[in-house]
Amino acid sequence: MSEELAGRLTDFGHALKVRVYFEDTDFSGVVYHARYLHFLERGRSDFLRLKGIGHRELHAGALGEKMAFALRHMDIDFIRPARIDDILTVETRTVRLGGARIVQSQRIVRGSDLLVAAKVEIAAISAEGKPMRMPPSVLTALAPAETVTGASLTSS
Repeated sequence: MSEELAGRLTDFGHALKVRVYFEDTDFSGVVYHARYLHFLERGRSDFLRLKGIGHRELHAGALGEKMAFALRHMDIDFIRPARIDDILTVETRTVRLGGARIVQSQRIVRGSDLLVAAKVEIAAISAEGKPMRMPPSVLTALAPAETVTGASLTSS
């Protein structure tokens, strides 16, 4: 997957550039609030993809048991509006990682201006839709930056 399309891994996690198109805006040219959820989802998906954890691979069981990620909870603050033709950056970082749960912090910025801040809780679920522990390879790949340098994983 090309870096232009999937964003890039960073010291903190992942950054993805997105352009605001006409379809993303309301009648006034401002991004419609629900579209930010699309941008955030793309950031999370491409973060996983660049970490070697594609949704197809998870579903097929290529990384252990068949599994998927399900959004469990989201807190979102809409701080400033984005407008048509803006170039935004979606930043994604893992904040906490447990055996069956991931908490990520996401931001949408335009240059140095913070537009949206979100805290996202994601659950690992089995093919039957039941909570399950993530395989060790997934835990290692998604570990927060500070965990990689020596802190331990939190439990869930």
